[in-house]
Amino acid sequence: MRLTKNLLALIVLAIGALWSLQGIGVVGGSFMTGQSQWLYIGLAAMLVGLAGLVWANRGHG
Repeated sequence: MRLTKNLLALIVLAIGALWSLQGIGVVGGSFMTGQSQWLYIGLAAMLVGLAGLVWANRGHG
């Protein structure tokens, strides 16, 4: 179960990073490219992904 939680959190983190990079124009080829709101949406998604990693790996004892 921990592996599944980690994978989901990493996917959310990676998607957030992609959206952020598209928002600042580093990654092209999308309607999101160069749209600054996607930078902020991506940063928020990255925070959710990081929180998910912390949650998935918190101590159980």
